[in-house]
Amino acid sequence: MDSYEGTATFEWWANRSTCQGRLCVRVAVRAAGDTWTSEATLESPLATKDRESFDFLMQLDPHFTLRFDDASTVLVEVAEARATDRVTAVHEVSSRT
Repeated sequence: MDSYEGTATFEWWANRSTCQGRLCVRVAVRAAGDTWTSEATLESPLATKDRESFDFLMQLDPHFTLRFDDASTVLVEVAEARATDRVTAVHEVSSRT
């Protein structure tokens, strides 16, 4: 895959059976050799309570599962740009399907 644009979900899992948070996003993935980056835009702005929950999860651990529409997943480290509601996956940690 050299690039992908579409919808996906960022998920924060406490363990294999407990998902603590999900964010629906529009994502653009770009690959160059062995590295890739992904920029995601939240499908809708977060309400105050949801923003607080997201901020809390980011402080605990910025690693989220990026789940694509075909159910494939990638574990990513997330960095956030608050002003634009853009979320960036800064690198791939591991792959799993």
